[in-house]
Amino acid sequence: MHPVVHAQTHPDRAAYIMASTGEAVTYRDLEERSNQGAHLFRSLGLVAGDVIALFMDNHPRYFEIAWAAQRAGLYFTCISSKLTAGEVEYIVGDCEAKVLITSPGVGPIADELPAILPGVKLYMVGEARPPYASFDAARAPMPTTRIADETAGSDMLYSSGTTGRPKGVKPALTGLAIDAPIGLAGMAEQLFGFKADAIYLSPAPLYHAAPLRWCMSVQRMGGTIIVMEKFDAELALALIEKYRCDCSQFVPTHFVRMLKLPQEARDRYDVSSMRSAVHAAAPCPVPVKEQMIAWWGPVIHEYYAGTEGNGFCYISSAEWLTHKGSVGRAVLGELRICGEDGEALPPRAEGAVHFANGPPLAYHKAPEKVAEGTNQHGWTTLGDVGWMDEEGYLYLTDRKSFMIISGGVNIYPQEIENLLIGHPKVADAAVVGAPDEEMGEKVVAVIQPLDWDLAGEDLRAELAAYCRQHLSHVKSPRLIEFMQELPRHPTGKLYKRLIRDAYWGKEGSRIV
Repeated sequence: MHPVVHAQTHPDRAAYIMASTGEAVTYRDLEERSNQGAHLFRSLGLVAGDVIALFMDNHPRYFEIAWAAQRAGLYFTCISSKLTAGEVEYIVGDCEAKVLITSPGVGPIADELPAILPGVKLYMVGEARPPYASFDAARAPMPTTRIADETAGSDMLYSSGTTGRPKGVKPALTGLAIDAPIGLAGMAEQLFGFKADAIYLSPAPLYHAAPLRWCMSVQRMGGTIIVMEKFDAELALALIEKYRCDCSQFVPTHFVRMLKLPQEARDRYDVSSMRSAVHAAAPCPVPVKEQMIAWWGPVIHEYYAGTEGNGFCYISSAEWLTHKGSVGRAVLGELRICGEDGEALPPRAEGAVHFANGPPLAYHKAPEKVAEGTNQHGWTTLGDVGWMDEEGYLYLTDRKSFMIISGGVNIYPQEIENLLIGHPKVADAAVVGAPDEEMGEKVVAVIQPLDWDLAGEDLRAELAAYCRQHLSHVKSPRLIEFMQELPRHPTGKLYKRLIRDAYWGKEGSRIV
């Protein structure tokens, strides 16, 4: 299916609604405006296989542009609105975008880009400021009819770069019709129970792979997206009640923030309409997920996958309650846990998580990254570490690159972070290794307190005692420090490299 179909069958149904303003864009609107956008791209000389880049906040024009590119056979590269000008320049250059479309909401970074992006056609949605041309004005006179040479385009997204330069994932174009079936829409229906009349709450930035792809999949099915411009825990609950949202995707950080609302705020809203609350992007601490299932019921679905699309694991609430901590079994590809030699390990042995017999890695202009993530058997990995039980359920331990080696002992930060996030005075936590003359590395916990006024020696001592009570002395942090806000991607992924670098004499976040 495709929005073009729904524009004919139910043109007045909202394809999406902006949470803060209530602006509704119907399937008729989406069809007409995406057609105009496709005509505009053709008028600029763009042909199937060319690339446009979107550097925007969650703006009402986001989906219109994405669907315009999709029906014009283009790649659309969605860039994080939180990046610096230099980081945007790298991605625009690497993906070879011919057009960049931005929005006023990205702020002054937009003003730095024209000077460093020569040859790229520049547009801004909304109230455009020079040297950007107005996308709205350029699109307005274009025909609302379909272009003659429609063919399916695709997103071309970049990994978030938590461990280095972001990597572009460029799938081959199929050459098929724009409404040709895609696997993700089928998964949404079969695994998560999304329906054709779904009301889907989107609490995350649309530039990220999962929110973008799930939202567009719901629109393929004919549902309505409620787009949050920025996540707020209580507002999310209010929107679920207001629109009777029945599905959504969250990250564990969203769950934590909702759970730490005052009880009266949590009780104020009716969330019984929610049939499918999906989460991914980062491991969810067991106590957090237990509380969410107790609150919302067995509607919590989890999956493990990456932008690369090389494999996919899934677990329902019912399965998780008997396999707590697991991210599920493979439904795309076959799981393999591998040792340093690339060979498969037996059940419950910890190693690198690989997928066999799944889609290959396809990094843009980076064959060395493909080779790095592919072993001698052709099995591929995203760099995560974990183990698998006898039934094939995967349990993630951490990313290999974040492992701490202290006195010859391998320590994975995730276990410590999961413990700390459960403390009632902790809003967020990151654990990294810092240099230590005696042990090689020492465990450092960087804490975002729920109340910044509590940051100090009393809380430091309380958290140290808490860790010693629940962890071995080897894993207990030897240093606890505080930050007002951890550098976490809005989708939940932690930019741990920025914190770690501060302790190794590299440019990074300032630790308080």
